Amino acid sequence: MKTICLYFEIHQITHLKRYRFFDIGTDHYYYDDYENERSISEIAEKSYMPALNALLEMIHQSNKYFKVAFSLSGVGMEQLEMHAPQVLEKLQELNATGCVEFLAEPYSHGLASLVNEDSFAKEVKRQASKIKEYFGKEPTVLRNSSLIYSDDIGLQASQMGFEGMLTEGAKHVLGWKSPHYVYHCPIAPNLKLLLRDIRLSDDISLRFNNSSWDGYPLFADTYINEIAALPQEEQIINIFMELSALGIAQPLSSNILEFFKALPECARQKGITFSTPSEICKKMKSVGELNVPDTLSWVDEERDVSTWLGNPMQREAFNKLYSVADRVRIANDPRINQDWDYLQASNNFRFMTTKPSNVGLDRGIYSSPFDAFTNYMNILGDFLNRVNSLHPEMDNEQLDNYMTSVTNMEEEIEMKDKEITRLQAKLDKIEKEVEKLREAQKPAKTATKKAATKKAAAKTAAKPAAKKTTDK
Repeated sequence: MKTICLYFEIHQITHLKRYRFFDIGTDHYYYDDYENERSISEIAEKSYMPALNALLEMIHQSNKYFKVAFSLSGVGMEQLEMHAPQVLEKLQELNATGCVEFLAEPYSHGLASLVNEDSFAKEVKRQASKIKEYFGKEPTVLRNSSLIYSDDIGLQASQMGFEGMLTEGAKHVLGWKSPHYVYHCPIAPNLKLLLRDIRLSDDISLRFNNSSWDGYPLFADTYINEIAALPQEEQIINIFMELSALGIAQPLSSNILEFFKALPECARQKGITFSTPSEICKKMKSVGELNVPDTLSWVDEERDVSTWLGNPMQREAFNKLYSVADRVRIANDPRINQDWDYLQASNNFRFMTTKPSNVGLDRGIYSSPFDAFTNYMNILGDFLNRVNSLHPEMDNEQLDNYMTSVTNMEEEIEMKDKEITRLQAKLDKIEKEVEKLREAQKPAKTATKKAATKKAAAKTAAKPAAKKTTDK
């Protein structure tokens, strides 16, 4: 039986302000607050809220036949907390249906997986904790920023305890293979891989409102019929996109939400179900390994990381930023940590790209890739000075020794936290058992009390009778 795995990404750019060379050392605040509030308020109104309301309606009207997954970057959640909390509340309402899954991803929506394993692991862990805080369950499936993946990243994901990972069904990786199966990482066989169907995903997210496209107009029954016509053995259809595709990339006037609302019933008629990523990872076996020695992503025709690291400007900015990754971790300063999250976001590097793209790129305040590079490097210069003032540069041996101590301390704290959690769970269990015993004893106590009361009443009633008899 065929099943559709539908997944949406929610990430919000934290816009940097215009920052001059002469601001270095005097201004440590890097963000355009007005643009951040304006942009997220607009996307919440035009996309997130209408789309989430439609998805909730689909779940209810299909009697929970429809299922969907989301991943939210930590920095995106922070922006929503400040400027559009109604989006998080709506996601919690969706979560309460039991038909929604939330995935793990790097907190900053950054590129740490390409350069620093410790930073990547800590980011994913922080985001997973935030997801659990909001939605009550820790993610078991990982989705890296922009579906970035390689065999080495898969190995780390497996070591972090994830059972599955989402990535791109790129032709240069698949070859003759189909994206409609579950695969696994060759160096971590326990990690299952779900591959995005590029064409079926982009038909909705990129082409739906394009009147010059030969598939226009696209109707729900046509779309589902195309899925049903796939070979019988191809059972997993992964449709992944940004949530902003519904309302921004494809305006609401295109009837994109009406198209989505019709999908569950059209799918039901063809015997096609909906599944979340973790359900597929649990139910479906891998058909074989997928070798990905070089990093891939879901961006541009090359499906690699060149959109972020394809030119010397991007690589210089990237290398300078991550040159202080370990010292940021050692310093552990709240303000530095927050700036570190926002400066890592992958869009900062994408604004510097010189590549042509089939997806429109809005550079915001920047007039060119070089303008984006100059502004970012000015901010980065100030940030590096602040990091150096908190924790001066060390040679490699000193840094390695220090990092070993920090890692050991963090592991010890983590073990203690786990022990505290275990003991708390044990205490909660004992308290529940005690409460059960109390509840079980209540009827017996009530019966004993009633019997005692009845006996006392009988005794009281007998006393006058005995006295009367004596008087006679």
